[in-house]
Amino acid sequence: MLLLSLPLVHAAEPTEAEIDQGREVYSDLCATCHGRDMVNPGGVTFDLRKLPKDDFERFRNAVLNGKPPAMPPWRDKVGDEDIKLLWAYVRSGG
Repeated sequence: MLLLSLPLVHAAEPTEAEIDQGREVYSDLCATCHGRDMVNPGGVTFDLRKLPKDDFERFRNAVLNGKPPAMPPWRDKVGDEDIKLLWAYVRSGG
């Protein structure tokens, strides 16, 4: 039941605290490939600032299952809270 409610939780605007925490998770896990402050470093990675802000399921699926060939799956490395915080940061636009 929790998984079914996740998209509804993410429909609300994120708080500043969630965005800040998401920025920290992003810096630890994502910045190497997706760039500091989501500014794409020019590689083959997707520019997260272009991700639709209303498409949590697309984001969640990509994080958990990866997007071959460049994005590895993070299913065993992140939990629901990490994904929630990352989504708050991505929705903020960096």
